[in-house]
Amino acid sequence: MRALYTAASGMMAQQYAIDTISNNLANVSTTGFRANVARFQDLIYQELNAPGEPIGAAIVPVGQEVGLGVKVGSSEKIFTQGTLVQTGNNLDVAIEGDGFFQITLPDGRIAYTRDGSFKEDANGAVVTADGYFLNPAITIPSNAVSVNIGTDGTMTALVPGSDVPQQLGQIQLARFTNNAGLTPITGHNLYLQTAASGPPVQQVPGVNGAGILQGGYLEQSNVSVVQEIVNMIVAQRAFEANSKAIQTSDSMLATAVAMKSQ
Repeated sequence: MRALYTAASGMMAQQYAIDTISNNLANVSTTGFRANVARFQDLIYQELNAPGEPIGAAIVPVGQEVGLGVKVGSSEKIFTQGTLVQTGNNLDVAIEGDGFFQITLPDGRIAYTRDGSFKEDANGAVVTADGYFLNPAITIPSNAVSVNIGTDGTMTALVPGSDVPQQLGQIQLARFTNNAGLTPITGHNLYLQTAASGPPVQQVPGVNGAGILQGGYLEQSNVSVVQEIVNMIVAQRAFEANSKAIQTSDSMLATAVAMKSQ
């Protein structure tokens, strides 16, 4: 009976949807996190009667086919803007608009992130929470009294004996043709370039469509708790409906077996 396998594929698909929703809710407070959305595709159709097929002197006006279930098509990250929250930390910076911070990994590769919660290491270099260097590298003088990040990415520091801020460098942003094509690095809030994302284009913040920077702010996750709860209810009900289809198919088979045994 086809319904057993079709409904089972629906249950597995909804389980995947619940897994995705759970991960979104778990990261609702993760800085710069982007929500995932599970996309589904229907499986092949078994054609019992093709439309337009001749039967004697007549032509079948409408075909007869039955679907065989569903599969996971993709898990897509949604790159909408997250809420900006003021932190008061001079090294915290949020992107308002499109773009990614560029991070140098220990193996020399460049990774990309929306998490602007930067720190200062023992040598004054600006790094991520994992100690990875911001690219282009910026070093803060050890005697700096305060640090400021402008909307164009210019980082300045005020040092003793000078009333004029000293320019330390400028944060560059990377933009991609297809943000959803980036692949995440597990556990580091970072992304890597792929063939699907296209090559990065480095730009000055606020120029040619790149977002501007807000110093002293962090961008929160773009996960909507309300929307995720609604999605969870829909997935749960769909899971239950598919399980009912399996129970109904089982009941029909039991009836058929009982009739055979009489």
